[in-house]
Amino acid sequence: MDERYGAELSSNTADTVITANAKEVIFEDEEVKGKWKSADRMSSFGDFIALSGKCDELTARIISREVSDGIVAPDYEDAALNILAKKKSGNYIILKIDAQYLPSECEERTIFGLRLKQKRNNARVRPDMFTNIVSKSDRITKSALDDLIVATIAVKYTQSNSVCFAHRGQVIGMGAGHQSRIHCTRLAGEKAASWWMRQHERVLNLPWNPTVKRAERSNAIDVMVSGVLGTEISESHWSQHFVEPVEPFTSEERKKWLTSLTDVVVSSDASFPYRDNIDCASQYGVKYVASPGGSPRDQEIIEACDEYGMTLIHTGLKLFHH
Repeated sequence: MDERYGAELSSNTADTVITANAKEVIFEDEEVKGKWKSADRMSSFGDFIALSGKCDELTARIISREVSDGIVAPDYEDAALNILAKKKSGNYIILKIDAQYLPSECEERTIFGLRLKQKRNNARVRPDMFTNIVSKSDRITKSALDDLIVATIAVKYTQSNSVCFAHRGQVIGMGAGHQSRIHCTRLAGEKAASWWMRQHERVLNLPWNPTVKRAERSNAIDVMVSGVLGTEISESHWSQHFVEPVEPFTSEERKKWLTSLTDVVVSSDASFPYRDNIDCASQYGVKYVASPGGSPRDQEIIEACDEYGMTLIHTGLKLFHH
């Protein structure tokens, strides 16, 4: 979690994060911390948390109730350490890192006796990277610029190929590690859709069985918003999560709610090879697109963005990470 970027944590988002009582005292930098889990609650099960600043008591309280294997941060408040030390029956991994440390300019790897060496990717993602607008639409709001920075930082450190959707100062969908970019875009888009569906009033007011644990609630919500009831979970098992009958979203309900998702940004660690990525992104409220550019089909991508009224920025910086 990087505290430098983030937007106000709405009451709906706070409920989606399932921060419960903690949401009542979330403000300023804490808003970023409150969004940590909401980006992808399914994939963040049993994660290792990295903080850019000191871990304070509120952050530790939020983390203490989540399934996590460890944390690394530049420093910790005493109260935060006391809370985290009790996690996982005292076996929670707590690491302190030197915030001033700079790695070597070169990276080396040995693969089957072959030694590879290259310059480390030390490029800084800055606002001036997003000035080369190549689409007819040249509109970029301050919030969109912040989201573009967030999404581009995310793809820099994510396994290639990678495509990231961001909105309201946070990642809302990440597609990574696929051999084709369109599969990254599809996955990131569906994760973004699930993020938005979790903020529907039906999800926020589910009649939970009080015995259902927090992680189980996340799984049940994913079933509800993804439409996989009967395939990935039986209806009888599903019904045990609630004290009264709950129906998953219909395709019509899902489509209607997703039309209210707008001004989403998408960033790619390399150029989009075909316009199908833009066609796909358009289904998830994307209005801003960032990619390095330099593809033989750049003009095709530009024309696709123009058709959807998207703002396309060529950053000139490839961010492959393997």
